[in-house]
Amino acid sequence: MIRVENLSKRFAKTVAVDHIDLHVPPGEIMGFLGPNGAGKTTTIRMLAGLMKPDTGSIVLDGHDLATEPELAKAITGFVPDRPYLYEKLTGWEFLEFIAGIYRVSSKDLERLGTYFLEIFELMDWKDELIEGYSHGMKQRLIISSALLHQPKIFIIDEPMVGLDPRGVRLVKDLFKEMAETRGMAVFLSTHTLAVAEEICTIITIIHNGKKIVSDTPGNIKDSIVSTGGNLEKAFLKLTGEEEMDGLRGSLGLRDSLPV
Repeated sequence: MIRVENLSKRFAKTVAVDHIDLHVPPGEIMGFLGPNGAGKTTTIRMLAGLMKPDTGSIVLDGHDLATEPELAKAITGFVPDRPYLYEKLTGWEFLEFIAGIYRVSSKDLERLGTYFLEIFELMDWKDELIEGYSHGMKQRLIISSALLHQPKIFIIDEPMVGLDPRGVRLVKDLFKEMAETRGMAVFLSTHTLAVAEEICTIITIIHNGKKIVSDTPGNIKDSIVSTGGNLEKAFLKLTGEEEMDGLRGSLGLRDSLPV
């Protein structure tokens, strides 16, 4: 469903993404992990068609993003790390606006818009201005709008930011349901390893723009004996953060923190 080959992007002297390959089949959820500055957001912007790669190809459900951008974007839902909402619209007016962009019929808007607002507990707020929404409510609304046209592919950057525990559970359950019953391919970037371990069927870790592993969570944990089956330890080991943590300890930084 998502197929990326030899993807790279350079900014001046910095190589942000270094010739990576990615594959997300239908019905799978890929967690895209890496330290800050690893190249995650740059990769996502290229997948969403917001940035052109220097090399490589991106094919979404058979549509090459370079030669068929409209067809590729029509079957893709996208939520960036800093989504923009027209806050002088009501929640329902915003869904109507998005429905118009994706040519969602009035009948489907009524059916699907109501469905998403109900499961995200926003129905009582649908006629209120978005400027009065909490951050978590805005996040739930933007996810609802990105799913309104029933995309085959869903790309989201840090989906749990600003959500309370109930909102996190709703989003996790929705992603799993969409993948398992509707065959949607989900590509999500997150710093929350517990979320990735719980819902992702594939985890890809990049570091300094390079892909260093792509496998199931279980296989990644099992491949490094010293982790004791802990994904966080595996992540730190693979990205070299474990060495930095040891350096902090040797410098006495933990002990010197104010109480």
